[in-house]
Formats: sequence, C-alpha cells, structure tokens
Amino acid sequence: MPTKCPGIYCGRTAYENGSYSVCGACPRGSKPNEHSLCEACHDSPSFYDWLYLGFMAVLSLLLHWFFIDFTNKRKSRALVVLHVSAVTESVLSAIITLLLARPMGTLAVESCSVNKLSDWYTMMYNPTPNYTTTLHCTQEIVYPLYTIVMVYYAFCLIFLMLVRPVISHMFMDGRGTKSIYAALYFLPILVVIQAVFAGLLYYAFPYIVLVVSTITCAIHLAYFKEQNIKDILHDIVKSPRNLTILLGHWMLHAFGIVAVTELRDPGFHSLFIMLVPFPALFYILTVRFTDPDHLDTV
Repeated sequence: MPTKCPGIYCGRTAYENGSYSVCGACPRGSKPNEHSLCEACHDSPSFYDWLYLGFMAVLSLLLHWFFIDFTNKRKSRALVVLHVSAVTESVLSAIITLLLARPMGTLAVESCSVNKLSDWYTMMYNPTPNYTTTLHCTQEIVYPLYTIVMVYYAFCLIFLMLVRPVISHMFMDGRGTKSIYAALYFLPILVVIQAVFAGLLYYAFPYIVLVVSTITCAIHLAYFKEQNIKDILHDIVKSPRNLTILLGHWMLHAFGIVAVTELRDPGFHSLFIMLVPFPALFYILTVRFTDPDHLDTV
C-alpha cells in the first residue's frame, strides 16, 4: 500500500502493472478514498442532487420567459410561441446533456457523492508539503454536478441560436429578437455564477427559491391597477396571463418546500405543500391595510 498523499483531495492512480502514480488529481469521474487511492464513482445522484440540477435548469428557462415577456410590451397570444420555443430548447438541451454524461447513451447519471462545501472548491486546497512545491490536485470531486450544468447552458445557447431566430422570423415578425439578445447576456452570466458560486448555490438554492418566489409574487400582484381584494381576484381569474404567472409562483413555492424538506418524512412533509398559496392569499387579504391612500399623513 503506497503512502497517503498530503492534502484532502490528492490521490494516486493505480496502473495495470501494480504500481501507483505520484500524488495528484484523480482522473475525471473518480475521487480519492481514505487511502488516497483514486476510485471511480458509480453512485447515482441523490434526490437533492436532482433537485439542484432541476433548479439550475429551471433558472435559465424562467429567465427566458421573463425576457420574452419583458421585451415585448405589447402582450398577445402570439408570445406563447416564443415561450414554447424556450421550453423546447431547454428540454432538448437537458436530454442531450444527460445522454452525453456517463454512462453515455442513457438518461441515467453516475456521480460522486457530495460531502461538504469544500468538495466544490478543490482548487483552494492544493497542499504545499514543507512549504516548497505545491501539489496541484484540483479536480471535480462532485462529478458531474459542477460541469454538467455548464454543458447544459452551452447546449441552451446552441439551440437558442438555431431555433429561436427561425421561430421569431416565421411567427413573430422579428419581435423575439430582443429576448435572444438578452439570452446571449444572461446565459454566459449563469455559467460564471455556476463556476464561482456552485457550492454555495448547492446548499442555499431551496431557500433562494422560497424567498425570491415570495418576493416576485408580491411584486406581480402589486402591479395590478386596482389594489383591493375584489379587483385583484377578478384580474387573476379573468386574465390567463395573470393566472398562469400566479400558478407558476405556486409551483416554485412547492419546489422550494420539497427541496428544503427533501420529503424525508413524506406523510408529514407533504402537508407543507398546503402552504403554497399562503403568500398570495396573505397579500390579497392584507392589501387594503397597505394602501398609501389610507395612511394618515402628519
């Protein structure tokens, strides 16, 4: 048995002749064990891992939908074509990304388990024995959770350039051009965010979903022209767009609750799903107390 490597992420690769390599980074798709020997990972992503990947995929789709709606001031049913195009691009990108992951050709994924935050930032833990030479052991310990998201965004960008301009020209008279330009900005930004903050997002995304979806739900309701219970309910029921946005927020609330609880106790944790409509109902029932016209001025 060779000596153990310094540092927590350095390992040795075993050769066919029975010898071992010097300490360094393990091959992609493997990680060092307690004896600093590189072992291939054959685990399946946990439920929480899939939720994280789903969050990163849905994040880009929501940004597509937002900019499609934001850059087209004239709302019409024709915008549905662009929204469907964004869904199609995202689904195709996800399928191809999974097919290219190990084992190739299947939708299953082999992964290395995530144990702690430092697993995402191995570049910060390269050891320097005797303060002389630094051993470069930077590797993807959380394989493939770090790079698979970047690959997904790359395919999103490719399908965006292949599909969206054609859809915009044929069905929208070029009205989808601005949303394409917006995606050319936010997709690279998402790649940078994944590269820098992936570990933090992995542990914080359930709470980010709950907080952000609650705030954006309140912002959406605040844009209604009439701020009273009767008119807000009327605008929600009579407008398919408003109803769709509200239901989308409720789905995000449910996703956040599932991610926080991980449904460890399905019978008990599933009851929290009943709280999904609470933020919207709280806003509607208390809106008359927050009307500036009803506040006394000194």
